[in-house]
Amino acid sequence: MVARAEAATTMEAGEVGAAPATQRSLAYQGFRQQIIDARIRPGQFVSQRELVGLLGMSLAAVREMVPRLEAAGLIRAVPKRGLQVAPVDMKLIRNAWQVRAMVEREATLHFARTTPPAIVREQIAAHEAILTRALASRSDASLEKDAQAVDWGLHDMMVDAIGNEILSEIYRVNSLHVRLIRFDAEALRPMQVVPAMREHLAFLQSLAEGRPDEALAHMMAHIESSKRRVIEVMTQTGGHLPG
Repeated sequence: MVARAEAATTMEAGEVGAAPATQRSLAYQGFRQQIIDARIRPGQFVSQRELVGLLGMSLAAVREMVPRLEAAGLIRAVPKRGLQVAPVDMKLIRNAWQVRAMVEREATLHFARTTPPAIVREQIAAHEAILTRALASRSDASLEKDAQAVDWGLHDMMVDAIGNEILSEIYRVNSLHVRLIRFDAEALRPMQVVPAMREHLAFLQSLAEGRPDEALAHMMAHIESSKRRVIEVMTQTGGHLPG
């Protein structure tokens, strides 16, 4: 009984000032959402106090979130400057798209084997609707947001369909790097909808017609094309791509 009481006391003492696991998780999810919503820029410096205000979380939760972000390569501590969101360079682009190609190749093969035709038809309809809006001459303020939801929704669904939580987490972290990179190439954002939708549709049409090898080729070509578009636009607009 004494040993148990001492252990409990030690555990409680060790938890003084610590954030509950749920708070740490919420802080991390909040940071991810800031990237998804393009409120955090690549290369941006931010203090822990600023993150408290940005995320609406406690300082303890933010402090305990930081090592996880560092381990994921999303931020780094810079002496005398504070925390820096991952800056975009050529090495990051190469690494992010290499991971993306490796994960999504397996996801595409699994998706081609297991996805019901009705799901493929639904995806085709959703992509065609976005493409029609993108090709229209009228202004469409919500087009980019809706297009990203359809675009990322397909990739997310394919990876999650594998049912491997470790792989899904690797993909989720890497997708944040990809989003940071694409956010840095701001001039690319209004330009990418039409080619992305057409490339997705080529992939989906091959699936619908029962040609999995062709579908895989289309998806791998799409991933490579998206990398090329990022590099080209950042180079043309004076984007800084060291390394």
